[in-house]
Amino acid sequence: MQLAAIIVSLVLIAVGVALFGRALVQIYRFVRLGQPVPAGTRTADPYRRAVTVVKEFLGHTRMNKWGIVGVAHWFVAVGFFSLLLTIVNAIGQLFKADWILPVIGDWAPYNVFVEFLGTMTTLGILTLIVIRQLNRPGRPDRKSRFSGSNTGQAYFVEAVILIVGICIFTLHALEGAQHHVDGYEASFFISYPVVAWFRGMDLSTLQNLTYFFAGLKIATSFIWMITVALKTDMGVAWHRFLAFPNIFFKREADGSVALGALQPMASGGKPVDFEDPGEDDVYGVSQIEHFSWKGILDFSTCTECGRCQSQCPAWNTGKPLSPKLLIMSLRDHAHAKAPYLLAGGGKDMEGNEKATEEQLANVPAAALAEAERPLIGTLEENGVIDPDVLWSCTTCGACVEQCPVDIEHIDHIVDMRRYQVMIESAFPSEAGTMLKNLEKKGNPWGLAKKQRVEWTKEVDFEVPIVGQDIEDLTEVDYLYWVGCAGALEDRAKKTTKAFAELLHMAGVKFAIMGGDEKCTGDSARRLGNEPLFQQLGQENVAMLNMAYGEDDEDPATKKPKSAKKIVATCPHCFNTIANEYPQLGGEFEVIHHTQLLQHLIDEGKLVPVTPVDGLITYHDPCYLGRHNKVYTPPREIMSAVPGLRQQEMHRHKERGFCCGAGGARMWMEERIGKRINNERVDEALSLNPDIVSTACPFCLVMLTDSVNGKKAASESGSATGVKPKENLQVVDVAQLLLDSVKTPVDPAGTAEAENEPEPEPVK
Repeated sequence: MQLAAIIVSLVLIAVGVALFGRALVQIYRFVRLGQPVPAGTRTADPYRRAVTVVKEFLGHTRMNKWGIVGVAHWFVAVGFFSLLLTIVNAIGQLFKADWILPVIGDWAPYNVFVEFLGTMTTLGILTLIVIRQLNRPGRPDRKSRFSGSNTGQAYFVEAVILIVGICIFTLHALEGAQHHVDGYEASFFISYPVVAWFRGMDLSTLQNLTYFFAGLKIATSFIWMITVALKTDMGVAWHRFLAFPNIFFKREADGSVALGALQPMASGGKPVDFEDPGEDDVYGVSQIEHFSWKGILDFSTCTECGRCQSQCPAWNTGKPLSPKLLIMSLRDHAHAKAPYLLAGGGKDMEGNEKATEEQLANVPAAALAEAERPLIGTLEENGVIDPDVLWSCTTCGACVEQCPVDIEHIDHIVDMRRYQVMIESAFPSEAGTMLKNLEKKGNPWGLAKKQRVEWTKEVDFEVPIVGQDIEDLTEVDYLYWVGCAGALEDRAKKTTKAFAELLHMAGVKFAIMGGDEKCTGDSARRLGNEPLFQQLGQENVAMLNMAYGEDDEDPATKKPKSAKKIVATCPHCFNTIANEYPQLGGEFEVIHHTQLLQHLIDEGKLVPVTPVDGLITYHDPCYLGRHNKVYTPPREIMSAVPGLRQQEMHRHKERGFCCGAGGARMWMEERIGKRINNERVDEALSLNPDIVSTACPFCLVMLTDSVNGKKAASESGSATGVKPKENLQVVDVAQLLLDSVKTPVDPAGTAEAENEPEPEPVK
């Protein structure tokens, strides 16, 4: 047995190491097929990046949000790397059954470490196996996050880890028995009963058991190594290596996820200058090789865990988009096409082949066939990504927020959209109307610019306008950026007027633009029309800089000495001005209206006194919450309003569910599956609330439309599911606060007020 175990093990080790080394070279060459990235964007501040890698791995900061799953995975991941010396020990045991590592082999702390971590790794993988079985695919309601994953590969990896864990535990117990552990020792504090059992066996039996389990451990480990070396697209195995560089090269050096701002469109590693584009500039992504090398690395790192899929609003409402399946499709396509690309294959802008016939002579037929597939195309066109998949995304960020290996899904989706919009002009027709309105009128509704200030006539106080009532913004505390929806959409205008009145009551000096401002370009950019975003953004930045007047620059920071403070009620405007306008030269200090209102309450400048009775639940806007991490202020405002009883929906904060309006979906019809806003409202209605609140005009419109639709269905008798209360309101938190602040309680005047008409309910 000993000789056979030695021969088999040494052969597997030699083959495994050789193939694994070759695989590493293949993956490196494969990733380099992607385009370069703008200089410094992925390598700036290497120290912080290294700290982030250590923090995310050792702290399992992303995984531990999933409770027991995160804890179990921590032991499996840490055990994989920290127990590598047990392989060395097993090789030694093949030649001499009682062999132990020099120096540390009989050191109690090391043995305690192996005993504990080996056991916990085994228990950890058993836990993950059970969880996978409890959530196995095949359910009709798409609830399994493993739907579409390569289940067979996952079972193989789990079986390998389980066998290796059992071998580590058993070999450690055999070691104790052969080294004559007569009584209880801390080094064997878990395996001592097994040690005692082994101690009753004769030496020959102990030696043969050692040879068997040492050979089994080595064979299992290196069969795994050979398998993954021959299958470099096996994400469930390779993520344990590729996650480290993928996290190191993530977009943000500070370790935050790739949310908030979108990146400027680049070609060949340089930002595209739309005023003077290069002749060879590639707009967006139409071929797999047009993705950056970081994109290719993203695709290869996906572990198919399905956390992104489980949180995706499109997937949860029957749409064809699954962020996981999207990344897997791009990965599989990239790997299948790689031999063609590595041989020099590729198409120029006119679609002509770059490589010669001689260069492609040895390329497998399957790779040549894969090269002919369109990246975006229907099933009939043999496309890699169906257009319905691409346009189902709301860019809510749930996938990016949940991904444990920091894949940047939204950036890749928008890059593909950019090509479809800018080159193919292939996008949902309804969005075309929005784009034309932005180009001609500067707002999505196509209304005249003078209508932007019409709401000021509906309040009983003066709203200063820059350039008319004040010379520039240095005369006020804040510029109130009303935004297109806040100025032009009837429901959102109620929020605008409520917030303006609250600022007036609190004595905050503010002003608005006079109607010459344009849409910030959020929807245009996320739809894929980058030039239009750039145009709108540059005009707004120039206007804002002019509105703030001349200002001396601080030589230390190279920024204006006085802060350019802007407050916005729309999270999309807030995100764009704060996070994306710096790309266009606009440096502004931007806050959301809920942040300012909370501050004013804390300072005592706004005092809610009138109770607003009822049960309230709050919907987190994606671009306020996940994209910008503003969760507390809206809840603090509601807590300050007397009478309200707050209750969270099942999905809230980081796991909040989208309303369906983001990613320019506000302007596109939902024709597939259940409407996302209906799904979200159904979740709210399960709490039987009196009020649904939010802090975004897009969310306000989407939720209100759903509630009104359900009320109408209830009246007609066609309603299904939970019916809303007849007096259910959908309001912005600013409206709630105003209702509580502006009407003080007056017990002495109660009698006189009995004959007065009842106040109107909060709209």
